[in-house]
Amino acid sequence: MPRYEFRCRTCGDSFEVSRPMAESTAPAACPAGHDDTVKLLSAVAVGGTKSAPPAPSGGGCCGGGGCG
Repeated sequence: MPRYEFRCRTCGDSFEVSRPMAESTAPAACPAGHDDTVKLLSAVAVGGTKSAPPAPSGGGCCGGGGCG
């Protein structure tokens, strides 16, 4: 289940809430009971400039076919 980070505008505390994606925009109350909160944006790395090395090829249980 995704976790969403919120910040309370009243006390300044940050906190996380686990909820389904369908409820991602629902308001969240601060653990201290305050209702004036804002959802924070999360930076997620999705791509990059380097490509992953190719997977080793070959068959067998050892990856090189030397099992016997």
